[in-house]
Amino acid sequence: MGTRGSALALAQSSLVARELARLSPGLEIETAVIKTSGDLFAAQAPQNVHALTQGAKGLFVKEIEEALREGRIDFAVHSAKDLPASLAEGLTIAAYPEREDPRDVFIGRDGIGWSGVGKGARLGTSSLRRKVQLLKARPDLEIMAMRGNVDTRLRRLREGACEGLVLAAAGLRRLGRTDVPAEPLPTEVVLPAPGQGALAVEARQDRPELLALLGGLDHPATRLEVECERSFLAELGGGCSTPLGALARAQGPGLALTVFWSDPEGLRPLRLSASAEASGGETLARSLAERIRAHP
Repeated sequence: MGTRGSALALAQSSLVARELARLSPGLEIETAVIKTSGDLFAAQAPQNVHALTQGAKGLFVKEIEEALREGRIDFAVHSAKDLPASLAEGLTIAAYPEREDPRDVFIGRDGIGWSGVGKGARLGTSSLRRKVQLLKARPDLEIMAMRGNVDTRLRRLREGACEGLVLAAAGLRRLGRTDVPAEPLPTEVVLPAPGQGALAVEARQDRPELLALLGGLDHPATRLEVECERSFLAELGGGCSTPLGALARAQGPGLALTVFWSDPEGLRPLRLSASAEASGGETLARSLAERIRAHP
């Protein structure tokens, strides 16, 4: 099993490994930690990261996909939101395990909640998507670049670097940080990134027995939602420099999709919603993308 080496990536891949071992008693899984180009870029100044093109999104999986194609690993576990719109040739998503909470959360210093954030408060996030949406909701806020792992960001919050943080709910939960008073942000305020909260188990298309084994991890509703969101991502080519949010929800026989788009400066923001039959996720994503492309 290939994975990035961050604490969150290791926690996520361990969850997958344990579930796979539960489904297939006696199976032994070895973890191969692979450093990606994206890990190196993540250490750069945020303004440099934001200037990267859509292709940079794939840098968080590039070396892992190379290891898959070369047969050095059998399968890989990714955060679905790290995947570029198109996978490397010959690879497929064998499973999307059941999704965690896809929302972002607000963590205030000294227990302050989102509604109690004062005028001009400093909020820390490295995400352009979050920054644009937060400023749309609260133009008075100061959004400051905040990089590093979860523990580093929480420490900087305690030290007074900012009045609040915005992080992914799923990351906190998978790291076991239930001690952190995190308030889910309404999706009407901040819409998550495509695939946020979901894991993607990737393997080669020419390994049918392995695909069948990994397929036991697949959660059908999660696959419907994430594939719809990824179709929207593919339509608009969103990357590090595009503030793009998408959240699909499987609702019985139907599928509802809400999206957010803006130019990098936060101008001309647009939020749209639509629904369709569950089988029409790709068409649904395309129709909303077309409306965005037609946006004056």
